[in-house]
Amino acid sequence: MRDASYIIISPVRNEAQYLPLTIASVAAQTVRPRCWILVDDGSTDGTGRIVDQAAAQYGWIRSIHRPNRGFRQAGGGVVEAFDDGYKLVRDEPWRFLVKLDGDLSFSADYFEKCFRKFETEARLGIGGGLVCSAADGALEGESKRDPQFHVRGATKIYRNACWNQIGGLIRAPGWDTLDEVKANMLGWATRTFADIQLVHHRPSGHAYGQWSNWIKNGRANYVVGYHPLFMLAKCGRRMLEKPYVLEGFGLWVGFVSGYLKRIPQIEDQEVMRFFRRQQMNRLLGRKSLWG
Repeated sequence: MRDASYIIISPVRNEAQYLPLTIASVAAQTVRPRCWILVDDGSTDGTGRIVDQAAAQYGWIRSIHRPNRGFRQAGGGVVEAFDDGYKLVRDEPWRFLVKLDGDLSFSADYFEKCFRKFETEARLGIGGGLVCSAADGALEGESKRDPQFHVRGATKIYRNACWNQIGGLIRAPGWDTLDEVKANMLGWATRTFADIQLVHHRPSGHAYGQWSNWIKNGRANYVVGYHPLFMLAKCGRRMLEKPYVLEGFGLWVGFVSGYLKRIPQIEDQEVMRFFRRQQMNRLLGRKSLWG
């Protein structure tokens, strides 16, 4: 394998229960990062102590602490914390930048396997493993609904050239969709590696509650500029799946509330137009990001 120098940034808030598992997983990697920035985002449990202990134990880990804003801020808060970590390393050399959550565990060759995927595909700009939860003693992907171009926000690996072209992340819900859409618009490929798994010890949305999570996701769809017809079709399909009606309705409420509250959408109109064209192509059965 050629030089796979990489930097990890992990915004963590109240992750004392699971963060030691993530630290142990990274420390055991066959290809270790040049640097890992652990950003304590105003935690009120023992997270701050854990990140400082990790930094004291491993010379390649740095810890920083942000003040407690008093609540968990979906989307924007995570990216603000990520950006604070990135400021420390943006002038350092790296081939890959990783955004990694603090409630994951994975095999010792996780990053080695991921980087081999990048080695074999020059235009692969964003990738990451399959985020799984344990169910009846087996691992299952958390969402079978994710489109093929989507990489979960819990584990994102950005190639340097792709990162520079997309210009970083927006500080709003939907950041982990917009980055992929913009990358694809610019000619990069993005995808989840279905054969490389991670264990997510706190499944997505549990930090917010199920109903609030559906609202949050619908709001994120609004922010990144989902076409209303595509969103209507998406919500209608979700209403027919368990839990019947509730999820689809929650997504629609979150989406419509963006218009009612006049919440700003993404400023990049070129990206929004590209994304909406892809969504309409999907509805019409034409070639799109969905395949």
